[in-house]
Amino acid sequence: MNKNELIDRVSDYTGMKKKEASLATMAVFACIADALAQGEKITISGFGVMEVRHRAARKGHLPTGKQEFDIPAMKIPVFRPSKQLKEKINT
Repeated sequence: MNKNELIDRVSDYTGMKKKEASLATMAVFACIADALAQGEKITISGFGVMEVRHRAARKGHLPTGKQEFDIPAMKIPVFRPSKQLKEKINT
């Protein structure tokens, strides 16, 4: 599913016009992205938890040779699904 298909489903599910559904959907994504950028943890009951984790710097190597290089430390977004979401997917 891409963004436009998601907006169509939100529109059908809520009865909103597509423009309103688009604004609402994009507002939710913007709020999530802003919160994650500030290091906040987002918990959506029945869906899951989104948070940012710190990945430490480490050494990497190219599979074609024995050349090593440094991989810098970075922050990565992580999603943990809730028990309810896991059950819904597996039924």
